Amino acid sequence: MTASPVSPASPDASDARGPEELSEPALKVAPLELFLDLVFVFTVTQLTGSLVHHLTLEGFAQVLVMLGVIWWMYDAFIWLTNAMPPRTHGQRGLLMLAMGAFLVIALSVPHAFEGGGAAFGWAYLLVVALHTGMFIAAGVTPVAVLRMGASNLVVTALVVVGGYLTGTVQLGFWVAAFAMQFVTPKVDRLPEFRLRSDHFVERHGLIVIIAFGESVIAVGAGAGTTGFGPALIAVALLSLTVCVGLWWAYFGHDDDARAEHHMAALPSAERNRAAVTVYYLGHFGLLLGVLLFAAGVKSAVAHPDAAITLPQALALAGGVTLYLVVNTAVRRFFGLRPHLPRLIGAAAVLATVPLGTAASALDQVGAVAAVLAAVFGYESACRRPVGDFGHD
Repeated sequence: MTASPVSPASPDASDARGPEELSEPALKVAPLELFLDLVFVFTVTQLTGSLVHHLTLEGFAQVLVMLGVIWWMYDAFIWLTNAMPPRTHGQRGLLMLAMGAFLVIALSVPHAFEGGGAAFGWAYLLVVALHTGMFIAAGVTPVAVLRMGASNLVVTALVVVGGYLTGTVQLGFWVAAFAMQFVTPKVDRLPEFRLRSDHFVERHGLIVIIAFGESVIAVGAGAGTTGFGPALIAVALLSLTVCVGLWWAYFGHDDDARAEHHMAALPSAERNRAAVTVYYLGHFGLLLGVLLFAAGVKSAVAHPDAAITLPQALALAGGVTLYLVVNTAVRRFFGLRPHLPRLIGAAAVLATVPLGTAASALDQVGAVAAVLAAVFGYESACRRPVGDFGHD
């Protein structure tokens, strides 16, 4: 099969706003939103730690549903600040209150299935109440917002009730809450307002970078449990190389600017639907992939020159594989190519699992880094200097 060249960014990618947005100042991410992201990176750290200590199918299911319900409302606040940037003291105060509620949720993550689920649920209820009230204050049609708030309240009720239960019953309630998030956008109309593509795309790109930070934190946390030496330095640098590869998969060749341009060109209704499909569901998959990789790399750094367990090796490789597959799907939506090299790379990364279990963590991380370098080196070599999108 022939090479799939990557096209250069559009010449007007520096200002990808649609015609209806060009008459308005660009909507940039506010500093307070970045402050809120500090709580989110702590949440990801807590979820990673929970997965490291319960690296089983049940532990994975628990982390999956917790990440799902948390990301549902965190992403909802990105929609909120898109409609109502935090410019007044009142708006900032309410956003800080939501930040406090998210912090309580993050603190309760390690104990959510060990008796701390009630705190998780009640803090989640406060987040939903603040989000609904602030959306109404933003001037969005009250009926649409209340309909959305009612759907979120059903999710919250499942989370709160489940928080008072234990074991598989609790997990069942929270799985139902997680499943509701896939059903709601299909059976309920989204609130009708014009989503600003510049802010929305930038905000999600920053969230992805925040998630990469968790992988770096995992390297540091794992390094604290082993002696300093050449093997530790090598596995740490190779883990950072993998993070660079994941960054390149998302931002390489100005893909984020080209995605913004695509979003800005869509009619408002289609843009809102794309925001749910690509930026909620798609980025949930990206975040889960980074979280899995971080859990695996924490074990790799702790024992760089020793073999690791099958769950640890699967987390390390599976996270990168999931990330590449979801990234390819997102790129396909935006008309960005190529696709095939990344899918081949995803399969090759998954094939490194035996290296981790039979040889060493260092060997597996090195192999993953080599695969990513080969994939993106190949794409860059095949990239055409002129023209539009290539083909697989």
